[in-house]
Amino acid sequence: MAIYNIVKKEETVLREKSKYVKNITKNVEKLLDNMAETMYESKGVGLAAPQVGVLKRVVVIDVGEGLIELINPEIIDSKGSETDYEGCLSCPGIVGEVTRAKEVKVKGLDRKGNEVIIEGDELLARCLQHEIDHLEGILFIDKAQKIQTTP
Repeated sequence: MAIYNIVKKEETVLREKSKYVKNITKNVEKLLDNMAETMYESKGVGLAAPQVGVLKRVVVIDVGEGLIELINPEIIDSKGSETDYEGCLSCPGIVGEVTRAKEVKVKGLDRKGNEVIIEGDELLARCLQHEIDHLEGILFIDKAQKIQTTP
């Protein structure tokens, strides 16, 4: 496995829309493995493929409940609203208040190509929305009401 360099907010790849994964190949599986390793090494709770320079609809998430790998994720339902602080591995030293759905239901594929449904609330819901935004070329700083730098 390998640790990827994380693309920073200035890079144009973060503003492009990611492409759907048509076939889950060994390269996609390797991408999932390396993204997870990169996320853990960077002390993040989520990572989307564009953050490592790959325009594929692939995300990995772990908010402390175990690794979630999603290919072609899409939000199919959401409820409520909650504003909280977010940060991003592609925007080091920046946090901002972002309003997002409090609960979401996301459909995607696992690494075997099986359809999975993930239901999340609070931090997991926020992370799912944040990472799926990356696949659309959207950064949290685009949605933040208040932005501040951290030491």
